[in-house]
Amino acid sequence: MIERPFWLRRIEDAWHEAPIAWLSGVRRCGKTTLAESLGAERVVYVNCDLPIVEDMVRDPPVFFRSCAKPVVVFDEIHQLRDPAQVLKIGADSFPNLKILATGSSTLAASRKFRDTLTGRKRLVHLTPVLWDELPAFNVPLLQRLYHGGLPPALLAATKRPAFYREWLDSFFARDIQRLFGFRDLNRFNALFEYLLRQSGGQLEITTTATAVGITRPTVESHLRALEITHALTLVRPFHGGGQNEIIRQPKAYAFDTGFVGFARGWDPLRPDDLGPLWEHLVLEHLQAHCPDTPVRYWRDKQGHQVDFVLARRRDEVDAIECKWNPDAFDRSALQYFRGFYPQGRNYLVTPSGDPAYNKRYGDLDVRICTPAELPMEYPVASSSG
Repeated sequence: MIERPFWLRRIEDAWHEAPIAWLSGVRRCGKTTLAESLGAERVVYVNCDLPIVEDMVRDPPVFFRSCAKPVVVFDEIHQLRDPAQVLKIGADSFPNLKILATGSSTLAASRKFRDTLTGRKRLVHLTPVLWDELPAFNVPLLQRLYHGGLPPALLAATKRPAFYREWLDSFFARDIQRLFGFRDLNRFNALFEYLLRQSGGQLEITTTATAVGITRPTVESHLRALEITHALTLVRPFHGGGQNEIIRQPKAYAFDTGFVGFARGWDPLRPDDLGPLWEHLVLEHLQAHCPDTPVRYWRDKQGHQVDFVLARRRDEVDAIECKWNPDAFDRSALQYFRGFYPQGRNYLVTPSGDPAYNKRYGDLDVRICTPAELPMEYPVASSSG
């Protein structure tokens, strides 16, 4: 079993703040394996996919009193008839127990969770394998970009298209259909595959609806489902009230580089493909290491754009540019951005940025580094942006 200490720390940190750690992430991202790595000697493991489990937890106080270990794991807990009630009783009546519940979505996804357990849980979003986990998985960066970060695909000797197609069908049947009641597989997958092909670009809902041949309300409802199940991240624009800034149109990033390449037919990868996929990997790193800080992007109506922006404090924002090759960096957009927002740090994130170093571009000081060098302590961002 591959050790993933970063994620185990995230779970332990969640338990320091609340009795329930809610571990969510897309199907096959490694939730079950991570839960099992907590150790059989301290964990009561409950596979909620098994029909017998419903009867086991029918009387939650009796079930929890029978648990002789300090940690209870409910894997795929949304399969239970009333999962919120089970978790609530465990958290309120058995304060010495630590509970880990896993699922493919946030708590709010299912009507089963009428009680979202406010104050009793902390969320941990398990992303595909991160940049700084690659040494533990013993795979090179190019394989991570090409195969993606779901462990079964990442560790495969070759990239098998059947895995990605099977995953898409299973995702609809086991997550989307069960949680949201959508019935039309073909319509949903047409939208999802369109978004995979457009991943990293700006999302305009009317244009998307026209391209896919479905209604705008259907696109909006499907987008909400994709966000809730972590299959899509909408990176919203940062703005401070400037007349020329984009303030509404988000950028849409699919959850995994392997699926982006699969949908685009990038087989094999070419040099021009690496930059867009690298940008996805940097975003996942920020999502994992700065979970309470919204990641934004910045763009104006003239087309100047900064890949990612993170607010540090009221008048300080950090700007992050992603480049596979740092020699391809053009300072003009960042310089234009700093004309409006002069306070904050500038980062050029590249796989060749180890060791990190500083470089002067005109009047800009830029830190050239890998994702591991990015600061990970940010306050919760204000409503700006």
